[in-house]
Amino acid sequence: MSTPGFPFSAVVGHDDLRLALLLNAVHPGVGGVLVRGEKGTAKSTAVRALAALLPALDVVPGCRFGCDPAAPDPGCPDGPHAATVGETRPARLVELPVGATDDRLVGSLDLERALSEGVRAYQPGLLADAHRGVLYVDEVNLLHDHLVDLLLDAAAMGRAHVERDGVSVSHAARFLLVGTMNPEEGELRPQLLDRFGLAVEVRAARDVATRVEVVRRRIAFDDDPAGFSAAWRAADAEVAARIVAARARVGAVALPDAELRRIASVCAAFDVDGMRADLVIARAAVAHAAWRGADAVAEEDVRVAARLALPHRRRRDPFDEPGMDEGALDDALRDAAEQEGPDPDGDGPDGDGPGGDGPSGGPDDAGPGGPDGGGDHAPDRADGAADPAGSPAPDEPQPQEETQDEPQAAPAGRADGPSGREGTPAPAPTDTFRARRLEVPGLGEGAPGRRSRARTDAGRVVRAVATTPRRAADVHLPASITAAAPHQRSRGRTGPALVLRHGDLHSGEREGREGNLVLFAVDASGSMAARARMSAVSGAVLSLLRDAYQRRDKVGLVTFRADGAELVLPPTSSVPAAQARMASMRTGGRTPLADGLLRAREVLRVERLRDPRRRALLVLLTDGRATVGRSGEPVSDACRAAALLAADGVATVVVDCESGPVRLGLAARIAAAAGGEIVSIGALSADGVTGVVRAARAA
Repeated sequence: MSTPGFPFSAVVGHDDLRLALLLNAVHPGVGGVLVRGEKGTAKSTAVRALAALLPALDVVPGCRFGCDPAAPDPGCPDGPHAATVGETRPARLVELPVGATDDRLVGSLDLERALSEGVRAYQPGLLADAHRGVLYVDEVNLLHDHLVDLLLDAAAMGRAHVERDGVSVSHAARFLLVGTMNPEEGELRPQLLDRFGLAVEVRAARDVATRVEVVRRRIAFDDDPAGFSAAWRAADAEVAARIVAARARVGAVALPDAELRRIASVCAAFDVDGMRADLVIARAAVAHAAWRGADAVAEEDVRVAARLALPHRRRRDPFDEPGMDEGALDDALRDAAEQEGPDPDGDGPDGDGPGGDGPSGGPDDAGPGGPDGGGDHAPDRADGAADPAGSPAPDEPQPQEETQDEPQAAPAGRADGPSGREGTPAPAPTDTFRARRLEVPGLGEGAPGRRSRARTDAGRVVRAVATTPRRAADVHLPASITAAAPHQRSRGRTGPALVLRHGDLHSGEREGREGNLVLFAVDASGSMAARARMSAVSGAVLSLLRDAYQRRDKVGLVTFRADGAELVLPPTSSVPAAQARMASMRTGGRTPLADGLLRAREVLRVERLRDPRRRALLVLLTDGRATVGRSGEPVSDACRAAALLAADGVATVVVDCESGPVRLGLAARIAAAAGGEIVSIGALSADGVTGVVRAARAA
């Protein structure tokens, strides 16, 4: 007997999350839910609990695609289905693991049957399993982009189209899509964020009483799962009954023109791209009206839908913070009401036209107070989601023109002391640009991405190898036929068919791109602190950070100034976190360049132990004017530290930040010692040019 899951009604708080899940359960056309939140906030618990409340399904016996016997899919690969009595099974919760391949997601040729029986058979994937159920993707931000595109396309169209391995299949794939992610581990691209219907920010409660209740319920469940579930069975049954009733009602809910104009006005006020936001809000508002028992959409439904559908669509740049000021939403709704002229059709079914007494289509039980209508089993909201705030811009420093980093060259009034320990805020960065691609030499086998050459599961075939293919897509057909051809007579071939044996199969080795660890080492000393120069450096780093975001890299940030080097940001997939640390960087003081390189070397050594497959790229931004070292020759110390990086096989790019009429060329000496490439700060712009690290020695 399986252990019961945690009850949906027993989840404390997280009202927006529960409401978003319920709206999708009522109307799958809403487009799914993206749940953003820190670890340990019951994201997965809530999703699994909802799946247990979905009504059981009638399916065609033996159909691998879960067709409804009352309305089977006319294009079902297992069809056509004759009229039959269906069998009943629970709605499925299908989980897509982070390491899944596209074959596992959409299905592929059944290689075993193709070899043993000589038939072209299609093996369904997880999209077929999830039809009419829930597809749950934990850590969706760590999933490869092309897989995210595949599942979002299927969720939007309600069908999966498979064209691969000589198989052409289309089947129904309507499911409730739920993705969870921890923003600290990296963000989704804005284009992918927009494909999720609703998004919810989940945070652990800061209220002591709420945290106590969370712990109390969890301990009670762990001690006696069956007894705890029984205590909440009536509450869950009530929610399940409301889902069934809302599903039956949703098709008849009216969307008045006045509310449709309100939706369009709000989306225009928030300047969202495209029309997907309008459609999602309309569908979510209809679902919300059905959930609260109304016959028509009212303003309160539009507000709830917009609050869940707009925050993640306001991001236009990878560094933009998601979220929305609810005061701005109220203002947009108020402006929409003021802009409405007289309703040409008179008051809507609920009397919600301009000048009316407001919506009156049912109980006001599904607003910010929670999806369960404030009933006995709905916990009080004690951890309301606060609007995430962006990082404040750094204070503008006073203009300064220093070009040397000796203590006596510090401008008057700077509170650095003899070594410039405190420093001054970095000036605002210059405009960012599209950065040229910097690569790690050689061929890697790391995480999928878009930077350096690597052996990958998805890419172009570059050669055949005599290894057994893991999947049909890996078979190298010409090499396999060539291997089998000399043995046809001995195998008794009698007809045109080729006799293949398992040992004849060759795999195609594919080459694509990988993501790397890009570690930035930034010289923040006094010689770099001249306003124009540091602004250019900050702009260049932000441009390279944006490039790393788009290429799916991990990033880290080391700065060095005054008496030593500091790991400002440990390697992470959250590039916006690196941008925030850059904004708070301090400048001034002497230049401990050797210390900065040694600190970077130590960081890379530790990361190599944690993730040996992810190759590293060190990007050093400096003018090379070292003034602090362990010997009497700081520049020589820096060159020796750079040589240690070369001995470790670290690919290095030195961005020469030196400017002015007199140039010493010290950064070039560092690059030569590191066996890396030297690039001027002005040459980082792409304009279609690819920059490749030129290692002095063989990779």
